[in-house]
Amino acid sequence: MSSAILLSKNQRQNALEVFVGSRTFSVCNSRRLSIQSSNISSLSQSGATHLRAIYAFASSIDIELLRPVLASSNLLSALDLQGTQIKMLPDEVFNLFNLRFLGLRFTAIEVLPDTIGRLKNLEVLDAITTSLQSLPNSVEKLKKLRFLYAGAMVGEGPSTNFSGIRLPRGIRNLTSLHVLQEVKASIETLHDVAALTELRTFSVCNVLSEHASSLCSAITNMGHLTKLSIDASNENEVLPLEALSLPETFTKLGLLGQLENNLLPRSLSSWSHLNNLKQLFLRFSRLDEDSFSSLKVLHGLQCLMLNKAYNGKTMYLPSQAFPRLRVLRIWGAPQINQIIIEEGALASLVELVLSDCQNMKCLPQGIEYLRTLEELYLEDTAEELVEKLRDGCKENPWNKELQKIMHIRKVFVKLTK
Repeated sequence: MSSAILLSKNQRQNALEVFVGSRTFSVCNSRRLSIQSSNISSLSQSGATHLRAIYAFASSIDIELLRPVLASSNLLSALDLQGTQIKMLPDEVFNLFNLRFLGLRFTAIEVLPDTIGRLKNLEVLDAITTSLQSLPNSVEKLKKLRFLYAGAMVGEGPSTNFSGIRLPRGIRNLTSLHVLQEVKASIETLHDVAALTELRTFSVCNVLSEHASSLCSAITNMGHLTKLSIDASNENEVLPLEALSLPETFTKLGLLGQLENNLLPRSLSSWSHLNNLKQLFLRFSRLDEDSFSSLKVLHGLQCLMLNKAYNGKTMYLPSQAFPRLRVLRIWGAPQINQIIIEEGALASLVELVLSDCQNMKCLPQGIEYLRTLEELYLEDTAEELVEKLRDGCKENPWNKELQKIMHIRKVFVKLTK
């Protein structure tokens, strides 16, 4: 009886209508509309005065045909155009004064007009992976904005990174911001960002050594920060981390750029209090054996990813190293030829990835100690290692190398080069 009442109530409220290209379609009494067809000519002729949310899932949608719906949807609080290939928003969008969420992710948007400043109730602006290069000055009027994502994505897979977006000077007035990414670094921008003390997530790219003081000072002001990503302007630029102070709330850190090996132990010693740091992603860091060993002070790490970040020949993991680490991924370490795992190290490891490590001719020494390991991925390691495992499977399933990994549920071996 109760389920029938709930169903009847839901039908009366028309909680969600799905448009798939019907010839006649009315959303007059709907609250939420999901558009799953690029042919919306019939939809554009219907009223929509009660709509609270519109979600578009058709990539080739003609945004012009959506104008009448937008014009009559004054109560709209969410507009998600993610994945549609629109280059410009219609003017009607900027009359939606109740709008709280504007989703433009994976669109072809190239510019946002000054009229975006009229959306005084906007809380989320998601324009990541678009063609936006900068934000208009009027963004500073969006006092309720809490989540700002913008920037273009470059590359794929582990090599993915973002090109930053230029911010207006008035960004310092958006003191309610919790998330800000991806920012193109400049001295002026970093000075302004220092005023955003409520940030929980901050991503900055195009960082130069001359930004060191401003960047570290800004991050020090962010006492609630939990996630931080710093990308240097290129892989040869040295990231300035000596004066970087991170709060205890910190959970995730990504660094793209060279690290000073001789200064890293001292820098990391000041991070030993980061017991909540769960994820660390390093790219182009050029770590050697000694600087890598200094990472062991991060006892709470659960995920460590090294992409073209390790230049050493041997990676040594002593007993008790990384006791909570569940995922270890190493890409692009052509010089490494030996990984030594002592008994008691990596006691919680579930996934191990070794990719593009052409000099790895043997399995990691001590891999048999990793009793929690469930998945092992070996891609583009030395041919000798691949052949050793392949021949063992065909001719002698009890060979020494295979015996070391018999306890691992999933083993993936691939040679592409």
